[in-house]
Amino acid sequence: IPEVLTLRTKISAMADPSSFASPACCLTRHLHLRCRADFGARALRGTAALTVRAEREALRCLVLDTRDVQVFKVTVNGQDAQFAFGEKHSFKGTPLEITFPNELRRGQEAIVEISFESSPQSSALQWFTPEQTSGKKHPFLFSQCQAIHCRAIFPCQDTPAVKLTYYAEISVPKELVALMSANRDGEAPDPEDSTHKIYRFSQNVPVPCYLFALVVGALESRKIGPRTLVWAEKELVDKSAYEFSEAEAMLKTAEDLAGPYVWGQYDLLVLPPSFPYGGMENPCLTFVTPTLLAGDRSLSNVIAHEISHSWTGNLVTNKTWEHFWLNEGHTVYLERRIGGRLFGEQFRHFQALGGWRELQNTINTLGDKNPVTNLIINLDEVDPDVAYSSVPYEKGFALLFYLEQLLGGPDVFIGFLKAYVQKFAYKSIVTEDWKKFLYSYFKDKVDILDKVDWNAWFHAPGMPPVKPTYDMTLSNACVALSQRWVQVTSIFLNYSAPLPLSHVKRMQEVYDFNAINNSEIRFRWLRLCIRSKWEAAIPLALKMATDQGRMKFTRPLFRDLYSFDKSRDLAVKTFLEHRASMHPVTSMLVGKDLKQDQ
Repeated sequence: IPEVLTLRTKISAMADPSSFASPACCLTRHLHLRCRADFGARALRGTAALTVRAEREALRCLVLDTRDVQVFKVTVNGQDAQFAFGEKHSFKGTPLEITFPNELRRGQEAIVEISFESSPQSSALQWFTPEQTSGKKHPFLFSQCQAIHCRAIFPCQDTPAVKLTYYAEISVPKELVALMSANRDGEAPDPEDSTHKIYRFSQNVPVPCYLFALVVGALESRKIGPRTLVWAEKELVDKSAYEFSEAEAMLKTAEDLAGPYVWGQYDLLVLPPSFPYGGMENPCLTFVTPTLLAGDRSLSNVIAHEISHSWTGNLVTNKTWEHFWLNEGHTVYLERRIGGRLFGEQFRHFQALGGWRELQNTINTLGDKNPVTNLIINLDEVDPDVAYSSVPYEKGFALLFYLEQLLGGPDVFIGFLKAYVQKFAYKSIVTEDWKKFLYSYFKDKVDILDKVDWNAWFHAPGMPPVKPTYDMTLSNACVALSQRWVQVTSIFLNYSAPLPLSHVKRMQEVYDFNAINNSEIRFRWLRLCIRSKWEAAIPLALKMATDQGRMKFTRPLFRDLYSFDKSRDLAVKTFLEHRASMHPVTSMLVGKDLKQDQ
């Protein structure tokens, strides 16, 4: 009996609590997607042909993830197959069970073809009317599948434990352009509809479903490097090309640090303002927010971050979202190493210290006993979107930065990172795999590693057990200036501490922060104004919260406005007015923040 229990425990430990799929029984290897973007119906419809391989003997069924997706027909190797939906879950969606006409032997492959249609309310897709775009003439569509939204486009094994290659043919109105997280493979008129054309794509490096991505819109491109185009609506394309012109320098630096870039093309796509994240590391085509267009390349660290994901996340992937820090902690580490190479080691330490303060702010907001502030979190019955925060990024980075200092410095530690990427490339792993490799790589320093409080780093909530050492040179200049404004030691514009209203008004006179278009500075300034109860800033804060939908800005601004008695009702009213045009994930989370859950 103990053996059986151990086996069961192992199977459940390997399973993904955010997915219904059982990759231990049957594994998706390849997807051939044929679909059509119907802007009138706000739906993608077509067929998803999954090449699956049996991982055990006498396999009779396959369970896939779906969410609000219609399924019309399923065939297995061309034969009709029975299918049934299971019970609907609040955020995981509905399992789809397909019964094979004949059982599969272990190692045998089959092609499971599913005719499907996505819902107009799909949590993965945002459809825009022409009026919501910069050009005002054509509609626009983009997808965001991380963490568990690919299942809201088509049925799939929506877990990062499974990686597959894909080929896609997408039919779109002929005046529009389609792009995907794949290499472009040509276009042709749609033989079935003269108003449409078909774009073809191939992704030959296996990727998890969360990296499936599609955009359709009136897009133009500019070449900004030997393997990089920047794509945007024509109103923004030249500004974007200027802003991101350092992409190739960053790519080269990343290759030097982490190994060869295996994805071929590295394009950038600037999305409409409602895109909920700073960037999304879709392979071959990074999606970015227009809030990065500061006009002076000052926010390009986000590009360094998304470039770094080409190694940590896209090539070596967390097996479940509970180990998300493996993706993000390593990516922040690489991003800051790139910054250090390009702008100096003091700059890297300044960014790192800013990250530590961001972690403190996040933990103050979430509460230092909150289990979502653990580095490895438990996602049983927890929506990964609700658990999302800066913790896996900054606590994960702090652990790696601490280990770098413990094990011999940046040059020694980058050797480990490069070897780690090489060892686990094309695989999905958990923290234990990472730790075992760390110990084997530094086998001459096991005594040092054994002194690390692994349990506190991985499984305790709140701030890390140890604070790394930071070079304070650049930070001290900011602190000296902030001390002239208020006798506290904090980074200038650190929005956690309100200032006397007279100070804030005087700051506006001296610096004219209201006129600054750098979104990061503007965001921090407006938070400071609202927390210092300056009523004149309320309309400016509401404008920033609704002009763009990047959750890093939108959620804290709405939360601060909700906490200020003079703006609470207006914040709720403004949210309700804008809710319909928000990204579905943003709308859901801001709704929770403002106690307006539907």
